[in-house]
Amino acid sequence: MKKNILTVSVMVVLLAGCTYYETAPGYYVSAPALVNNYDRSWPAAVGAFEDQGVRIVTEDRSTGFLRGTRDRIDVTANVRTQADGSVRVEFNTAGETSRDPDLINRVSRSYDRRMGR
Repeated sequence: MKKNILTVSVMVVLLAGCTYYETAPGYYVSAPALVNNYDRSWPAAVGAFEDQGVRIVTEDRSTGFLRGTRDRIDVTANVRTQADGSVRVEFNTAGETSRDPDLINRVSRSYDRRMGR
């Protein structure tokens, strides 16, 4: 009898320590995931430049701006966190783009590959 009471008491104490949190329907925010998106996107953009031989001239992670050159072609990347928490990465080229018109596409594909797409 004492053994049954002890077992029930232990189970009550253990169950009392369990907590279940439920979010409002249709609403979910995960701050660490937002950080991880930017934290994955920035090095992927830097790596895409390196993959394609673009020499990085300016790198400012805090503003999301990256600039480099290759064969007199300026390549820029802007990495921005949008209002909905997603990350937008935009690549642009300027200068003598006729020297390598596919450079921007290769940079973009390198970025996608690094992001697992």
